[in-house]
Amino acid sequence: MYFIINAYAFIRVKHLTCMANTIKKGILFVISGPSGAGKSTLVKEALDGLNNFTRSISVTTRPKRPDENAGENYYFLSQSEFKKMIDNNEFLEWVDYCGYYYGTPKSFVEGNLNKGLNMVLEIEVIGAMQVKKNMPESYLIFITVPDVNDLNERLRKRATECDEAIARRIEKAKEEMKYEKYYDCIIVNNNYNEALKNLKYVLTSESGGNL
Repeated sequence: MYFIINAYAFIRVKHLTCMANTIKKGILFVISGPSGAGKSTLVKEALDGLNNFTRSISVTTRPKRPDENAGENYYFLSQSEFKKMIDNNEFLEWVDYCGYYYGTPKSFVEGNLNKGLNMVLEIEVIGAMQVKKNMPESYLIFITVPDVNDLNERLRKRATECDEAIARRIEKAKEEMKYEKYYDCIIVNNNYNEALKNLKYVLTSESGGNL
C-alpha cells in the first residue's frame, strides 16, 4: 500500500513537471497604419498595463528622432549593416519605406514567442504582409484615422519633417489604407482613450487573457 501511494505520487509529480515544462507559445500581434495615426503611443501605453506582452524592436536605417532612444524605439543601423543582415537571411520581414530600410530580426521574435511571451510588432503594411505569409498564425491590427485631412494635420503638428516629406507620407498613407481589408481588426483613432481601450481589449481577448 505504501509503495502504491508513493508510486502514484511519483507519477503525479512527474506529470505536473512535464506540464510545467510545456510552455504555451506566445502570439505575434502585428500592428500597422499610416504615419501619424498614433500607433506608437497607443502601443506603448497599452503594453504598460498588460502582463506577458513584450514589444518587438525593429531595426532601421533612418535617422533617430530627438524623442527616440536606441534599443527602445528602434535599433539604428547603417545601410551596409542592414544589407549584411539581409544577405544572412536574418529578417522575418524587411522593407524599403520612404527611402529608409526597416526590418524585424527573426531570432528576437521567435525566441520570445517560444518563451511564451506575446509579441507586438509595429511595422508598415508590406512588412505585415510578409509576416502573415511567413507566420499565418499571427494576428494583424490596423490603426488608422478618420480621413487623410486629419492625418495631414497630425503630421504637421509633430513638426519632425519638411513639407515635402509630409507630402510623401500622405501619398504613402493613401496606399497603405488599401491594405485594411487584409487585417484581422481595424481601430479608428478618432478618440485616443477609446482607441486605447479597444486596442487593449483586442490584445487581451485574442491572447486568451482578461482585462
